[in-house]
Amino acid sequence: MIEEGRRNLRWPSSLRAPEMRLRFGNCVFDSDTREVIQAGKPVHVSPKAFALLAVLIERRPKAISKDELHKLLWPETFVSDANLPNLVAELRETLGDDAQEPRILRTVQRFGYAFRAETAAESAGPTPLAYRLIWGDREIGLRAGENLIGRDETSTLWIDDALVSRRHSRILIDDSGAVLEDLDSKNGTLLRGERIRSAARLVDEDLITIGPASMIFRVLHHTGSTASAKQEEEGTPPPGRARK
Repeated sequence: MIEEGRRNLRWPSSLRAPEMRLRFGNCVFDSDTREVIQAGKPVHVSPKAFALLAVLIERRPKAISKDELHKLLWPETFVSDANLPNLVAELRETLGDDAQEPRILRTVQRFGYAFRAETAAESAGPTPLAYRLIWGDREIGLRAGENLIGRDETSTLWIDDALVSRRHSRILIDDSGAVLEDLDSKNGTLLRGERIRSAARLVDEDLITIGPASMIFRVLHHTGSTASAKQEEEGTPPPGRARK
């Protein structure tokens, strides 16, 4: 859905796409990737709603009239007057804004709209990431390169169970992200409930099942520390290996 919205976005000739990456609240607006990221995850925004947000951010804190917004978003096209407030409502729902007490999008009665949130420039460079497997109350850190999962005691994740092969599967991590591979195990590796037949790209909160063990793959943003999510919450160090 997100990729489709980005591909279908066409900027009207009268609307210049601002090149910027700005943080406001728990959101990041990225004009280059055509994304709105909330709490670290891209959220779906329709192409027209994204274009509206772009022009409001570019002109912030200036209020823009409804007439001008109509001309920018729908040049030389007749559309219902309800289209614009519907886009505003979509943005407010996606961004968690309140029409009665707006923190992000301000309605200027009988005139138009304005972007009112405080913004800060965000680096366009890649954010350092940390990868984890959450297995029950255990949290296993994953390193760049190969992370073996199996009954072999040298595995990154050691699962001591007869249903698990010695070298059952592995997670490969590089600059492009993480990939899960089954190593011709007898009982297979399940990703999101389906047995994988070839290398599969992992995303945050994917469910991986190997024998009796079900675990959650997590992608965490570095905050200047290598502490895990559980370590940050509980003040305890993450284990390097797990047995269940």
